[in-house]
Amino acid sequence: MTAHSLSDERPEIDDAADAVVNDAADEGVGDQMFDLGGDERRMHVRAYNHWVSLLKGRPYPAIDDLDPASIADFGPNSVLLDFSAGLDDPRIAWLGAALRQECGLDGAPTHVADVPSRSLLSRLTDHYLQIIANRAPIGFEAEFVSTRSTPTLYRGILMPFSSDGDCIDFIYGVINWKEMADAATKAGIAAELAAARAAPPAVEAPVWADGPAADHDAAADTGGRTLADQLAMARESAAAVRAADTRSRAALYRALGRAHDFALAADADGDTYLDLLAQSGIRVQARAPMTPMVKLVFGPDYDKTRLTEFAAVLDNARRNAVAPGALPQFLELHRGGIKAVVAAERAARRPQATVDVYEQARAELRARPVLAQVTLKDLEPMTGGEFVLLVARRDGEELSVVAQVGGALVDQVIRKAAA
Repeated sequence: MTAHSLSDERPEIDDAADAVVNDAADEGVGDQMFDLGGDERRMHVRAYNHWVSLLKGRPYPAIDDLDPASIADFGPNSVLLDFSAGLDDPRIAWLGAALRQECGLDGAPTHVADVPSRSLLSRLTDHYLQIIANRAPIGFEAEFVSTRSTPTLYRGILMPFSSDGDCIDFIYGVINWKEMADAATKAGIAAELAAARAAPPAVEAPVWADGPAADHDAAADTGGRTLADQLAMARESAAAVRAADTRSRAALYRALGRAHDFALAADADGDTYLDLLAQSGIRVQARAPMTPMVKLVFGPDYDKTRLTEFAAVLDNARRNAVAPGALPQFLELHRGGIKAVVAAERAARRPQATVDVYEQARAELRARPVLAQVTLKDLEPMTGGEFVLLVARRDGEELSVVAQVGGALVDQVIRKAAA
């Protein structure tokens, strides 16, 4: 699709959102925001993973990279809002066939103001100001009565896009829904079951077309998440860290916590983990096993220095047997935070042979012939062990000692002199 660049007269959309988002909250639909990860919200997880795949190291994906018409999976359940002409009444640049049909629309509305107030589409468009204010994807779920007077459960996700890499001027939304039986129908079924003296039925959650029943696996049997679900949750938190305006210590700790949880899960499902690496084009590194892990979560194009630090954090968490879900607290309580954890991990990796190197250097100097001996009179006893480092000033044919240097520099000079 073609991206629409904003003109010089374009309203400051991002700033304006902060001014009107409170009004939107007052008129909101009471939807419950939820964590974008999870094994039962399949469609929005797939949509979110698609959004992440388009980031390519940027705060927001480029609108040029999005083509809803070519997405057979969730494209029919989606809408694309275009803010090129302003914030107040966004243009609807794309509306999927399934969503248009559910709303009973003969033709596609051209602007948000044309969306019927009690339609399913309005449940998506009512949230767009929150996306602009938060500058990150949001997910939401709720129940409402549609224009056909049918109780409907729905889950949706809205994701920001940009035409210039900085300003959010497009929002892409995906929604999935399930109609429920009305109260009279439910009561009739219950009466029939009671009359037949059937066992009291367990309360069932609505069966979503893309829910757990559509792809039942061993993880669902145990109530656990699949490794792919764990990765989706970790990537969600990592994406929040990548967005320039959402970087914070809490967000980073949460992302690392989920990466750690994913690493622990990968230990128990090594084959699937290797498949995920292969699908992402990331190679296993025997000498740095956590580096592919963080590349998988944060993206292989993420800053290499940061990836190295994140891998060190995960290595340290494993060294200290940090339990699932406990890494954010571990980092919070560790004095000095991530930098200190990275330093501790690197110190722990440092081979003990380093001490032997210094001792070998000292032994070498002990065996050297003495070049000269200096007697220091009328001075306080010098400290520093067997070897000392003196700074002298040349006075003709004599050297006048003016200072003593200690600390780590002594060991460095010893090694250099013994080389």
